[in-house]
Amino acid sequence: MSGPERTVGTQGLVFEEPLIFEQGSPGRVGFSLPPCDVPQKKAETLIPPHLLRGEIPGLPEVSEGEVVRHYTRISQWNFGIDLGFYPLGSCTMKYNPRVNEDVARLPGFAKAHPYLPDELAQGALQLLWELEQYLAEVSGLDRVSLHPSAGAHGELTGVMMIRAYHQSKGDPRRKIIIPESAHGTNPASSALCGYQVVPIKSGPLGVVEPQAVAEAMDDEVAAIMLTNPNTLGLFEEHIAEIAEIVHRKGGQVYCDGANLNAIMGVTRPGDWGVDVIHVNLHKTFSQPHGGGGPGAGPVAVRKHLAPFMPVPTVEKTQTGFALDSDRPQSIGRVRSFAASFGVMVRSYAYIRSLGPDGLKLASETAVLNANYIMNRLKADYHLPYDRVCKHECVFSDAEQLKNDVKTLDIAKRLMDYGFHPPTIYFPLIVPGALMIEPTETESKETLDQFIAAMKAIAREAKEQPDLVRAAPHKPRVGRMDETRAARQPVLRWKPKG
Repeated sequence: MSGPERTVGTQGLVFEEPLIFEQGSPGRVGFSLPPCDVPQKKAETLIPPHLLRGEIPGLPEVSEGEVVRHYTRISQWNFGIDLGFYPLGSCTMKYNPRVNEDVARLPGFAKAHPYLPDELAQGALQLLWELEQYLAEVSGLDRVSLHPSAGAHGELTGVMMIRAYHQSKGDPRRKIIIPESAHGTNPASSALCGYQVVPIKSGPLGVVEPQAVAEAMDDEVAAIMLTNPNTLGLFEEHIAEIAEIVHRKGGQVYCDGANLNAIMGVTRPGDWGVDVIHVNLHKTFSQPHGGGGPGAGPVAVRKHLAPFMPVPTVEKTQTGFALDSDRPQSIGRVRSFAASFGVMVRSYAYIRSLGPDGLKLASETAVLNANYIMNRLKADYHLPYDRVCKHECVFSDAEQLKNDVKTLDIAKRLMDYGFHPPTIYFPLIVPGALMIEPTETESKETLDQFIAAMKAIAREAKEQPDLVRAAPHKPRVGRMDETRAARQPVLRWKPKG
């Protein structure tokens, strides 16, 4: 609907909002500037012509009120953790306490310039140093680089340190072992560092078997990369034995710590024999994430890998704290400045607020919630691995496929019940996967509502499959043509005519 016949509201005060490019009229402006009190010059006289951009055709001419209403209205279409349950498996989308936001906004932190000399940034440097000590304790390792900006960036940094370590010994090696239950970025990080990926399959219980590692392990293997708990939500129970197998042949053990929210305060990766682990602060330690960031993926290492950490590192001196770039074996910089500082402040506040007992309780509650959902739903949905899980449980659409209802249909129908869908079709080793991670955030009442919705959809799949296949019915926009969106994306708006 367009033109005069278009109505503002779609359902009461739920607004239908056109593109900003379709609003306004010629000559309308959203600002008012005072008269200029200095001589004016044309840009062409100050900037070389080849650096000047011409007029941008089709930009909307709108008032301030129109701009504010437009972006406020479309912001109301977003779904976030402040609105409801966000059960995305593998992502750990949990509520982040507002006190941590308040701490990150303290002027001394928020306005600290990254180029401040060390003597004027002692508070910030002390926070970074203390956060490193906390993360080293949680991980059971010796040093932590706070530089990486995300989990995948942490992986890359960790693999670069492993490569530098082997090269320093005159034994560069060329292969990395990666189980099929690992995160998908693991093989990408390995390939970027020039390694050949050696995949191994999980055993019948959904975890890596030591024998499979022993068969793949040789003198050319630089490391194994394990996600623990893995993407099935299962703890890799043979991890200590696997580490011993890899170490006997001179390899390193890398643990993807994206799922640390299930084990922090309960067990430590360093105690299993892990040499390197990255930690997603934006998943486990309070940092709102989604929409591209910001994030942080610090990397913890054993002392034999510490010389290869990115520069600068934060060191404690006799007079305070300082940034140290004099590290001859370092892999160099992996980003500008020292860290995603605002993320560090939030995570520091989170750890200090909860303390060791609070971190452990968060993990235990997350595991309890996941097992509660798993046991309540396994009579309605196929459960490929019916055993105690950790932070998440993975179902499939095998039962619903009997009525031609697929995982995507179930996810779309959940929207009608007021729930954001879980992660779907991942991990790839479970066809039609439904991956649900409740975290410690959610109450039993919320979990019961979600479970009731999932059970209702399972009944509908048997009794009214057409209803489920046509979902969603209640959101502002119905079922989209996702195939066309993927193959023919519209990335640039073109003015009519």
